[in-house]
Amino acid sequence: MKILFVCLGNICRSPLAEGILLAKAAEKGLDIEVESAGFESYHINEPPDERAVKICDRYGIDIKENKCRLFTVEDFDKFDRIYVMDSGNYRDVQYFSRHEEDMQKVSYLLSVIDGKNQAVPDPYYGGEEGFENVYQLINNACGKIVEKIEQKQL
Repeated sequence: MKILFVCLGNICRSPLAEGILLAKAAEKGLDIEVESAGFESYHINEPPDERAVKICDRYGIDIKENKCRLFTVEDFDKFDRIYVMDSGNYRDVQYFSRHEEDMQKVSYLLSVIDGKNQAVPDPYYGGEEGFENVYQLINNACGKIVEKIEQKQL
């Protein structure tokens, strides 16, 4: 199973999701590939936002070595599932899609919890409380992804 998380800048939400899912998969002994990407080129090859690194550190997850990268059309071929954080990310992924099969791989991250297309809020312009809230949302969603992988539903 190969999973890609996508957000706007690939410095907050998607690196959090990548780190959390990799940690949860390792705990369960699951062999999956996880990456993250974004659509804005402001932070290419830079590490995640310091606040994202800090919140992950608090929970024993190391994302310091992650490097931001752009989403590419080839990601549709490389990944089995692509999870977006909000409607803007969904539209951006849709813009890159070549056909309906590409979009069948795409869903909102929080939809794994309740089937609803709800956004993971972008904590970039907020404080630590926003990062904690986003961490918990993503952590819950990644727990559901692991359950679905274990139950062969993904």
